[in-house]
Amino acid sequence: MRSKFLVLFLCLYLLLVSVSCASFTEFVYPNFTASNLRFIDSSNGAFLFSRNSIFKAGLFSPGGDSSTHFYFSIIHVDSDSTIWSSNSDSPVSSSGKMNLSPLGLSVIEDGKGQIPVWSTPVLASPVYSLRLTDAGNLLLLDRFNASIWESFRFPTDTIVLGQKLPLGMSLSGSTSLYNFSTGDYKFVVVESGGFMMWKGHNYWKLRMHTRANVDSNFPVEFLTVTTSGLALMGQNGTTVIIRVALPPSSDFRLAKMDSSGKFIIRRFSGKKMVTEFSGPTDLCQIPFVCGTLGICHLDNDSENKSCSCPDEMQLDAGKKTCVPVSQSLSLPVSCEESKFSYLELELGVSYFATHFTDPVEHGFELSACHDLCSKNCSCVGVFYENTSRSCYLVKDSFGSLSLVKNSPDNHDLIGYVKLSFNKNSIAQSPGNKNRGSNFPLIALVLLPCSGFFLLIALGFLWWRRCAVMRYSSIREKQVTRPGSFGSGDLGSFHIPGLPQKFEFEELEQATDNFKMQIGSGGFGAVYKGTLPDETLVAVKKITNHGLHGRQEFCTEIAVIGNIRHTNLVKLRGFCARGRQLLLVYEYMNHGSLEKTLFGANGPVLEWQERFDIALGTARGLAYLHSGCDQKIIHCDVKPENILLHDHFQPKLSDFGLSKLLSQEESSLFTTMRGTRGYLAPEWITNTAISEKADVYSYGMVLLELVSGRKNCSFRSRSNSVTEENHQQCSSTTTSSSGLVYFPLYALDMHEQGRYMELADPRLEGRVTSQEIGKLVRIALCCVHEEPALRPTMAAVVGMFEGTIPLGNPRMESLNFLRFYGLRFAESSMVEGQNGESENMVFHRRESSNSGGSRLSSSYVASQEVSGPR
Repeated sequence: MRSKFLVLFLCLYLLLVSVSCASFTEFVYPNFTASNLRFIDSSNGAFLFSRNSIFKAGLFSPGGDSSTHFYFSIIHVDSDSTIWSSNSDSPVSSSGKMNLSPLGLSVIEDGKGQIPVWSTPVLASPVYSLRLTDAGNLLLLDRFNASIWESFRFPTDTIVLGQKLPLGMSLSGSTSLYNFSTGDYKFVVVESGGFMMWKGHNYWKLRMHTRANVDSNFPVEFLTVTTSGLALMGQNGTTVIIRVALPPSSDFRLAKMDSSGKFIIRRFSGKKMVTEFSGPTDLCQIPFVCGTLGICHLDNDSENKSCSCPDEMQLDAGKKTCVPVSQSLSLPVSCEESKFSYLELELGVSYFATHFTDPVEHGFELSACHDLCSKNCSCVGVFYENTSRSCYLVKDSFGSLSLVKNSPDNHDLIGYVKLSFNKNSIAQSPGNKNRGSNFPLIALVLLPCSGFFLLIALGFLWWRRCAVMRYSSIREKQVTRPGSFGSGDLGSFHIPGLPQKFEFEELEQATDNFKMQIGSGGFGAVYKGTLPDETLVAVKKITNHGLHGRQEFCTEIAVIGNIRHTNLVKLRGFCARGRQLLLVYEYMNHGSLEKTLFGANGPVLEWQERFDIALGTARGLAYLHSGCDQKIIHCDVKPENILLHDHFQPKLSDFGLSKLLSQEESSLFTTMRGTRGYLAPEWITNTAISEKADVYSYGMVLLELVSGRKNCSFRSRSNSVTEENHQQCSSTTTSSSGLVYFPLYALDMHEQGRYMELADPRLEGRVTSQEIGKLVRIALCCVHEEPALRPTMAAVVGMFEGTIPLGNPRMESLNFLRFYGLRFAESSMVEGQNGESENMVFHRRESSNSGGSRLSSSYVASQEVSGPR
């Protein structure tokens, strides 16, 4: 009887254990096994809760009871948000088990042996307990309660309040909402911030979001979620580098790399999860939002997107891929093909990868770019930039494309999709069978006759065109007076590359009768306008020009209109009405660098923004000097002529306009052009003018970017020169009135290696001495007195990018700055005594017999000689 009772008791015990078990609070201990079925009744699959039941751990299925995919996960109880999963790429069935042993944690698929689908790494000491904290951290503890493994150190797609994501680690988005397998999207912490990647290619960075504030330029060490938002920290966690400020809250908050390709921050509020932050805001910036080669369209005033395929392609819905309509062509599927075709994409179509990678080649012909892709097995397409002749390769696989309306920046970059010839389809195509034998006999007779009559018709049309052009030329000479434009149509002559022609009435209406003036300079006033398609433009009225005919004007405009570069303001069109000439430019929404850098209002430019502006401006000048068909010397590089677009992207303006000046102005500009503080010494001596004059002016602008103030200005000693330094540099750098000639001060500090003295005090330490020293050294190399010692702008770009070593300033060619500083101080004192305007420039004079450059004490007002502003 006793034995029967014991057997019955054991059977009943095993039955109860197999059906359901009570969950545990905060701790479980080794030699413990859990499955979803074992805890399904009491805790819906959870075997462990944190002390206050804020989080739970167990084997769960995101797809509900009917799913066959179970993951060992940690879930926030109130919001049902999964914050961590162990076996994301190896789900188990409902009978799968989680085992806790002295060796660690493991997940095993029941019935498939004891080989785990996931396990913790080899641990330093035996496991004593498993603990789930109220912060959501799962810990393995040794017998001294010391942590030997934590889930917080191995995040999957999410981090929560108080958790850190260290430098070099990433959050990997899942495949979908119900499939936790690792997807193609990833958020990575790097020294400069946070980047989002798709299949290893960058497509967005946290700095791009309007709510991301850059507080410092120290290297980033980790990302964390706080009660006041998101923060990227540096300097051992003591300094905020980048922050996303959110409403302060102690509620549950998480940051997640979502399966949709967005980086999101959510907070539990009012019994539901609320999205507080999401990026990118433009859905078309997500690399696979429309599938392979799908073109994403997004209205400016809408968050809704639509997808389409490129011309000559159609959607394969099953594969979410756009494929060629022609059966004789297909996307490359093998490296064995030797012949390829390239399908050209429409204008305005861009690809995310070209914004974050450098071209593989510069100065390349399109055919050579295609050949490079054809020889590369992993290449699936190319993008080609016509102006710089740059070649970008798209490797491994294509994502989605995007089409931005009214964006002239994208029209210079043309995409090409690599296609393979389908030999079987060509061979089986009915059009290729007996083509020669079935060719109609009547076509053999009619084609030669048609060609003969076509040649006669073309000859007649050519003769008629020449006659009209001769008549128009004679008529123009009879009607057009010297110094004025005729009223006839511009179609009497043909000039390749001429931009859009606007009627004067169109521009009157666009500018509201030239109501809003946004700038002025040596070439005339600039007005803000809005075209009928809602595109913002800047309309410049050219005054006192020296052109004597419409053809001469259009020839110069065609040259300027054909110059396209991402760091040059694009000329959209023109208008000619009598003596009045108008140029229509793209509108720069952040105004000039002069207003942004020196303005009293508005945010301070951070160091990274200043660096990007300096590099972009250098690239624009390098293109004018060596990338155009005709070399162009700007002659008036200064902050007023550096305009800022979205994300403070710099664009040089007013290049190539000197040929439009009148004879009076052009003769003065031959004597000297430029503005005080940016004038190269060769303008003052009889030295020939070259592109190196622009290099000098650029160096002066670079020094102003460092200091945040004009090189030639009055400053209080407390803001420009420390009391410790004042005594040793007062004779050369400052005057008794507190005047500072900053280039000379920069030279003094460079000799002493004291670069932090030169930084804009508004940066408040958010820049390092090495970063300042790099720009100061480049600037001083640019302002050498001898033009031959100055680097080319292409070399300057190389110094910025690190492909060319930093130059060493030659002190013997910089001593002239001491004479400049003395003259500047004298002239400023004279201005103060006589009440004259501070805005003056040196006048050019003959060089001394010794050959050295010296400045005359005579001055002329800057408005008489300065270039456009």
